[in-house]
Amino acid sequence: MTATLEPGVSLSRCTTIGTGGPAAAYAEPATLDELQAVLRLADREGRPVVVVGLGSNVLAADEGVDAVVVRLRGELAAASTQGDLLVAGGGATNALCLHRARAAGLGGLEFACAIPGTAGGGTRMNAGAYGSDWSSILARALVCTADVADWLAPDALGLSYRHSELVPGQVVARVEYRLAPKPPERVKADVAELVARRKSTQPTTKRTFGSVWKNPPGDVGAGRMLELCGLKGHRVGGAVISPMHANFIENAGGATTADCLALMAEARHRAREQFGVELEHEVVLLGVIEIPDR
Repeated sequence: MTATLEPGVSLSRCTTIGTGGPAAAYAEPATLDELQAVLRLADREGRPVVVVGLGSNVLAADEGVDAVVVRLRGELAAASTQGDLLVAGGGATNALCLHRARAAGLGGLEFACAIPGTAGGGTRMNAGAYGSDWSSILARALVCTADVADWLAPDALGLSYRHSELVPGQVVARVEYRLAPKPPERVKADVAELVARRKSTQPTTKRTFGSVWKNPPGDVGAGRMLELCGLKGHRVGGAVISPMHANFIENAGGATTADCLALMAEARHRAREQFGVELEHEVVLLGVIEIPDR
């Protein structure tokens, strides 16, 4: 199967925060064969592969990323139900998956309405919200490399808090969720309640990459901790720590990744100084990029 790689696509077009330089190459495979062809091309060129999904939870270097950036399309972004299973391509959005589940009278995925991402991205980071995460609903995932495609159970994926054991070069092509019967009207009502809660506490109308930091151990979450540090509204260049929720960084206009990293450095410094906590970033950093020392 022929795979097409497009050079120099700006990652500011592919990320929800709207920052980042060009990718060495970009591809949108729509079938399993096309995906594996892309992976083989990347392997021959000695380039890593990065899957961006909806582009949330990603912060890409302003100078660009020396990688093959992949966004799954076609059948790899579709979703359907089979009994109590929801079968989704790795690129299927959480919104699409939830719509298919509700239509089939299946519950358990409602928490994902708070996560603007995809089935594959959720699997890779064991995404979660409102007390649930991927590990609670995932039956298995089809994980591809340049050579093979294997179905892996949750224990083989090594899922833990916002983490899996998947490594670069492994791409989640398909996912099966095991859900439970639930009246569609109940699913709709529960989703509406969660969406309302999210809109009341998070900057859902702003350009962000989602949560910046993992919640540290203890009773004080990262957002509350940074709020107590006085960081709500703190700005560097075109980026600002959300005045609504301090665990989000907003693109307030013309932000760069460097601006976001400077805010992250300040947040980590203040959390360390005031709480003795070393915050761990949840957002994935792409390219030659790191949070500067502060």
